Amino acid sequence: MATTALHPAAPAVRGGLYEWLTTTDHKKIGMLYLVNSLVFFALGGILALVVRLELAQPGMQFIDEAFYNQAFTMHASFMLFLFIIPILAGFGNYAVPLQIGAPDMAFPRINALSFWLLPLGGALMASGFLASGGAAASGWTEYPPLSGPAYHGTGTDLWIMGLVLIGTSSILGAINFLVTIFRMRAPGMTLFRMPILSWTVLVTSVLVLMSTPVLTSALIMLFIDRNYGGHFFDPANGGNAVLYQNVFWFYSHPAVYIMVLPAMGIISEVLPVFSRKPLFGYKAFVFATVGIGALGFSVWAHHMFTTGQVFLPFFALMTFLIAVPTGVKMFNWIATLWRGKLVFSTPLLFAFGFLTMFLIGGLNGAFSAAVPVDFALHDTYWVVAHLHYVLFGGSVFGVFAGIYYWFPKMTGRMLNETLGKLQFVLMFVGFNMTFFPMHQLGLMGMPRRIADYASTAGWTELNTLATIGGFTIGLSMVPFLWNVMVSLRNGRIAGDDPWEGNTLEWATSSPPPPYNFDHLPEIRSERPVFDARHGRTATH
Repeated sequence: MATTALHPAAPAVRGGLYEWLTTTDHKKIGMLYLVNSLVFFALGGILALVVRLELAQPGMQFIDEAFYNQAFTMHASFMLFLFIIPILAGFGNYAVPLQIGAPDMAFPRINALSFWLLPLGGALMASGFLASGGAAASGWTEYPPLSGPAYHGTGTDLWIMGLVLIGTSSILGAINFLVTIFRMRAPGMTLFRMPILSWTVLVTSVLVLMSTPVLTSALIMLFIDRNYGGHFFDPANGGNAVLYQNVFWFYSHPAVYIMVLPAMGIISEVLPVFSRKPLFGYKAFVFATVGIGALGFSVWAHHMFTTGQVFLPFFALMTFLIAVPTGVKMFNWIATLWRGKLVFSTPLLFAFGFLTMFLIGGLNGAFSAAVPVDFALHDTYWVVAHLHYVLFGGSVFGVFAGIYYWFPKMTGRMLNETLGKLQFVLMFVGFNMTFFPMHQLGLMGMPRRIADYASTAGWTELNTLATIGGFTIGLSMVPFLWNVMVSLRNGRIAGDDPWEGNTLEWATSSPPPPYNFDHLPEIRSERPVFDARHGRTATH
């Protein structure tokens, strides 16, 4: 096997906590992203259970309306801004340099800065619970005038400052990914030989770079309105509250793809390995990913159909159109599995969870793309169901597929398959118990973001079922945490390539050395490790 020598001098060894706090190694930073994100996943999950517990039965039983508003606002803020987006960036940090044969990210110190802005921003957000008036409480969108100074205090300002720091982290990370991918690919690693995860991170980085500064502008204008007498969003003084919605959603709808595209990349790495087949339609998949990125900036106003201030036919058409490249991906995934020699390990089960739940999330979203239907369903629990089927059923199942897939590479040890499958069953059942009933609740007219409802509304049984499901999801984390703790100490030794993978991260040791590779196989296709394993050298 032809090899390329890669023997830079190893950096000076530092040990223990100091090494983790000061590291610029992309692999350690990637794992720090994962740990930090899972901490906020736990915090957001606890707040979700508080919300579900209160809604299980009519009447205010455990918390008051003010804390309920804080709980659902901070639940969504933690889950979206401090869990899903950063944990997918963490997978990118860990895997992309390995997949393209690079020794590190292009700017290692900026990479470290990108990470450390996250816990600081999260701490600022969470500190609102300690402020007078409590944490931010106007929903994760923080629409004015509800987020104006007349309604909420310091907690909202802390939320804004925390989110600006998180956005800065995302922008710096996106620049780093783009430079790394375009300038540091190994010899032979052309763009159309890159793994799909690297492609999805590339497109996601473009989305982040083009959309996040727009959100930052909205947050700064809101902060000025709240603290310095500005009137950007105050209609009584010449401002426009709908302007905030336009600017916010110009970021936040591309952010949906920022939250989903890397998860799609993870699934596209897992399915070929565990079906023992190449990914069906590799180039079609790449073009579909680029198409989603391009169309993602043309659909933001479908969140605003009921405002009466958007051109409904255009945004409805574009919303239906963006389903086409997503459909291409879905058919490609199914074709990859078709007649494959399936290996039913835990990563594949979570990938199946992604495919089925994300499909439901896409279908129920298509209903809302029809303007008359959206008028009826807007701000009901149908929208809550759609959001969670896309971002939990999609992104979170993708995240756990990635954790089980790359844990052996990160640690050198295998996670326990029995505990992994137990987690999957509990999470899959709990997820559907929680969010499927919300479709019916939405059709029955239950508004979202309410702390209580009448006992005569007919919503009690479905809310009780959803609450039981929420606690089942929480229970599914117990075998996961136990699995990680036990496997780190006593897990089976993984070896360099336990899954018989396709991409370059499986060509180095588990865990990899600081410089990543002692040597690289020749790169003649998008599956260089598969080619090397089977002695395939012909270019195709």
